[in-house]
Amino acid sequence: MTNTQEKVPLRPKYWVRLALFIVCAVAALIGSNVAYSILNTLSELDQIEAARDEWQRPSDVIQALNLKDGDSVVDLGCGSGYFSLKLSQPVGREGNVLAEDIRRLPLAFLWVRAARKRKHNVSVLLGDVEDPHLAPASANAVLISNTYHEFTAPKSILEHVRQFLRPGGRIVIIDRTPRTAEGSNEDFHGHEIASERVEADLRQADFAIESRCDNFIANDPEHGSWWMIVARHP
Repeated sequence: MTNTQEKVPLRPKYWVRLALFIVCAVAALIGSNVAYSILNTLSELDQIEAARDEWQRPSDVIQALNLKDGDSVVDLGCGSGYFSLKLSQPVGREGNVLAEDIRRLPLAFLWVRAARKRKHNVSVLLGDVEDPHLAPASANAVLISNTYHEFTAPKSILEHVRQFLRPGGRIVIIDRTPRTAEGSNEDFHGHEIASERVEADLRQADFAIESRCDNFIANDPEHGSWWMIVARHP
């Protein structure tokens, strides 16, 4: 009688199984840490913006844009989306908010925040320092909040704004007023700009100035002041 030996499938060696376990455990740990970090950042953003609501006068800024249901509005230099998310409701479900920035990380956070808050009419757009990459005559209004002082090519940006802003559309710009020598703050050096300079740029770009308020925000948490300019595409 001949005995036949049953073949047993080869099993991975112990050290291979251990290595796979360690890799999976590390990946899960990294993934959980990343997820926690993202959620923590999102929570902090909500808290910061809730405090910002107390002094930024967002409703007055939005009112200055003169938005209607179905409009398209651009938040130029949107950052993590403080205004972008607020602009969602005024333009309605048929309207859209184009949130543009040159930095990928804030746009990524804004994309997540818009999805969480079900702001489906908010879309993010990556631009560059000289061109926001928006289609001609595609917007009814443009908001530039706390961003104009960052422009390295303001004339080019305003020229592109004229192209993608529809005739009669509004552009609203708000930014920090430069401080006097006595009240200067190194933290904001280079992060402020005179309203007179921006108004001159707008006029040179053939925008019609509707109003300029040099004391729009008299006292922010850092004891600074802000101005607001409202202009119109002829």
